[in-house]
Amino acid sequence: MESFWKRLTRPFFVLAPMADVTDPAYRKLIAEIAPPDVAWTEFVSADGLYHTREMKKMPDEENPLVRDFGYSEKERPILAQIFGSNPETIRYAAKLAAELGFDGVDINMGCPDRSIEKQGAGAAMMKTPEKAREVIRAAKEAGLPVSVKTRIGYNAEVMDEWLPALLSEDIAALTVHLRTRKEMSAVPAHWDLMPRAVEIRDRVSPGTPIIGNGDVKDLDDARKKAEETRADGVMLGRGIFGNPWLFAGRKHEDTPPAERLAALVTLARYFEELRPRKSFHILKKHIKAFATGFDGAAELRAKLMETESADELARVVAANPL
Repeated sequence: MESFWKRLTRPFFVLAPMADVTDPAYRKLIAEIAPPDVAWTEFVSADGLYHTREMKKMPDEENPLVRDFGYSEKERPILAQIFGSNPETIRYAAKLAAELGFDGVDINMGCPDRSIEKQGAGAAMMKTPEKAREVIRAAKEAGLPVSVKTRIGYNAEVMDEWLPALLSEDIAALTVHLRTRKEMSAVPAHWDLMPRAVEIRDRVSPGTPIIGNGDVKDLDDARKKAEETRADGVMLGRGIFGNPWLFAGRKHEDTPPAERLAALVTLARYFEELRPRKSFHILKKHIKAFATGFDGAAELRAKLMETESADELARVVAANPL
C-alpha cells in the first residue's frame, strides 16, 4: 500500500510534537477546528513502552504511556513519535504503533533533554550514526512508514555527513530542525541551510519528503519558507500556543477573545476526559496562551490559573463575559 506521504500535496504543513502541549486533548481540539496535514503525538519512550507493557503485562487501558498514544480519527494521518537507542525496544514500540492503527512511526533524533541523551537517544543519536541506522531498520520491521526528526548537528553543523546516513535507510520522511543541539533555541533557526538539506535529499533519496522546522511564525511564514527553500513541508510548533486555528491561516490576534476562551473550556474538558491521570496543572501553559492580548486579560488569567478542574474553569469564564 502506498504511504500517505506520497499523496500529500506540496507544500504541506504539519504540527510539531511538543511534550505536554500537543497531547491527545489539544490535538483533538486542533483536529476539530483546523487540522494540519500531518500530526505527531508527543514523544514516548520505546524502553518505557516495552517494560510497562511487556514485562508487567499491563493492559493498554492501564498503561499511561500507551494512553499517551491516544488519538481521534479526525487527526489522520497521525504519527506515533518514539525515542530510544535499543533496536529491540524500538521494534516493539513500532509494532505497538501498528497495532494501535497509527499511519506511521517517527523516531526522535533531536531532543536535547539530558535524561534522554543519557540513554543514547534523542540528539545523542547524532553521535552514533550506525546505531541510528540500526534503530530505523528495527522500526521498519513493523511495516509502517518510518520517518525521522533530527537537527543539523550536535556541537556543529554536520548535515553533509548526518543527513545521508539517515536518508540512505529509505525513510518515509525527514524533518530537520534547523539548529544544532548545542544551540538549543538560543539562536534563530538557520533557514539559510534548508536549500542545502534539500540538495542532499535530492542526491541521496529524491523520493523522500523533507520538512523544515524552527521559528515558523504562522502559515504565511511557512508558505514563504517552503517557496524560498524548496522544502516539501514545514513544521509549525510554538505558533499553536493559544491558536488552534493556526492551520486555517488565522493569527492569534484575529480570534475574538470570547471564541478563544470557549475553545479553552473545551480543551479543559477534553483534558479531563483523555488524560484523567495527569495533573490539571499541565493546562496552565494553555491558559497563559489563550487568555492574553485583550482588555482585562491579566485579571481573568490570574483567576483561571487558580482553577483545578474543567467545571471550575468554565464557571470563571462564564462569570467574566467579554
